[in-house]
Amino acid sequence: MRVVSFGFQTWGRKTLQALLDLNHEVVLAVTHPASEQSYKAIFSASVEELALERGIAVHITERVDSATIDVVKRSEPDVIVVNSWYTWMPPELYNLPPHGTLNLHDSLLPKFTGFSPVLWALISGETEFGLTIHRMDDGLDTGDILVQRRLPIGPSATGTELVEQGMELIPGALRDALHALETGTAVWRPQNKAERTYFHKRAQRDSLIDWNWPAEDLERFVRALSDPYPRAFAYYRGERIEVLEAVVSQARYGGTPGRVIVQEGGGAVVSGPQTYRGGNHALVILRIRTADGVEHRGDQFFLRGGYLTSQS
Repeated sequence: MRVVSFGFQTWGRKTLQALLDLNHEVVLAVTHPASEQSYKAIFSASVEELALERGIAVHITERVDSATIDVVKRSEPDVIVVNSWYTWMPPELYNLPPHGTLNLHDSLLPKFTGFSPVLWALISGETEFGLTIHRMDDGLDTGDILVQRRLPIGPSATGTELVEQGMELIPGALRDALHALETGTAVWRPQNKAERTYFHKRAQRDSLIDWNWPAEDLERFVRALSDPYPRAFAYYRGERIEVLEAVVSQARYGGTPGRVIVQEGGGAVVSGPQTYRGGNHALVILRIRTADGVEHRGDQFFLRGGYLTSQS
């Protein structure tokens, strides 16, 4: 089967590698220019380098334009496979091959369409996540589903660990999807629009801690925003600090949201929502990082007490 691969960074490279390992004829690799997003450094593996090593033609572009459509047409693919492509694709392109275009999305569609689905799934308290291969249409992650794979979200998993686990699903899911197309056994499942959820692209502001959240939600929030992603942060005595590790308190506490009150289990206890009732668990901060890049133990750093706030 002749394949054109659209992809970027490690997700795109893993998809291209899987296509090659499955002995498909990859006739063109389309990718974005090298990323300047340093926080994704560990996920910045080059699609271009792999393609050139294997003698595959490469087209580099920020977005799909007339030149991109022309080079894909001349490649005469049977199918286009997309993973980690950040700009819009017109129907003229995704409907071009006989088998259309397959998009790989790292969530259990129709839930968590949009951006950073693995991180949002962990933050939202989901018990599982996964990978969906679906047919591209004129919506965002809304096309009919061909293959879906699931993984549990463990009680101590970080966002980075889940992202890496999800990428390991790519080869097997892609093998099953392309085999179904080749053998004419593909069964397409329409998505239930009533179950669809959409999450926007994350920005630095979305890592700001809201002390009105329950401690259980904040603990997942801290785990989800693991390196290399922008860490959960707050302000303490005018200084921006990143919360690197935290747990839910064993005891229940009263007070004011964001107040550093006592120590527990080697960390500093920070009050959460409705603490005036004294019935909620609190977040115990075990490890933080200051603006100078130095890490500190929570029980030592917060000895002066005070408040963690949303503003400096």
